[in-house]
Formats: sequence, structure tokens, C-alpha cells
Amino acid sequence: MKIFGIGIDIVNINRFKTSLKKNRKIQLRIFSKHELILSKKKFNKDLFLAKRFAAKEAFSKALGTGISKGINFNEIVVTNNTKGKPKILLSGKSNKIVQKILKKKKFKVFISLSDDKPSAVAIVIIAL
Repeated sequence: MKIFGIGIDIVNINRFKTSLKKNRKIQLRIFSKHELILSKKKFNKDLFLAKRFAAKEAFSKALGTGISKGINFNEIVVTNNTKGKPKILLSGKSNKIVQKILKKKKFKVFISLSDDKPSAVAIVIIAL
């Protein structure tokens, strides 16, 4: 396995919460419907969403593109496996663009999320 890229991002949870409250439409551009539904079931919705935002930023950094080239945040879905381990799923045209950038259909994404108020952090490794 070869590492394609590594990305890390840190988010100030309070500043993130304020940004979301100022512009509700931004939630739909950043998060998938699945993520927004899950967030409503969480005790600390803002922390939940801030960690996922950090993961999306870290993924785009690991990819080496940032959010550009047609990749949409709401098509980078941060979810968890049955044991709670976070994982990234790609959907829509973003999935095709990522495969084109990586020049492979199969790749692995390793992700770790953490928080210590007032910060949320994510690190992502993309391996081929």
C-alpha cells in the first residue's frame, strides 16, 4: 500500500457554530442529508458537525485539491461503521472526480476524529 496523501484540519467549534447559525443554507452545501439527520439525534450537534467538517477539509487536503475541481463537501460523507469507527464515503460526481485524480477505482481512506473544546480535529490518509 502506498500513501497518496495526508491531510489534517482543526476547527474552532464555537466559531463554526456561529457560522452555521448565520447562514442555514451553508449546512446543505457542506453536509449530506444523512449527516444532518444524524446530527439531530446527537447531544452536541455542533461538535458532531464540526468534526465532520474538519474531516471533509482534511480529506480534500489529502487529495491535494482542496475543495475545487468539482468536488462537493456534501458528497464527502463522514459516517461510522458498526463499531463506531469513522469512515468516509464518496457519492455523486465527487466520487468519479476522486477516482480520476487518484487514477484508481480502489483506494483506502483512513480517518481519525478528535475533540477538546473548543477545537475539533481530523486527520485523513489516502492510500492506494
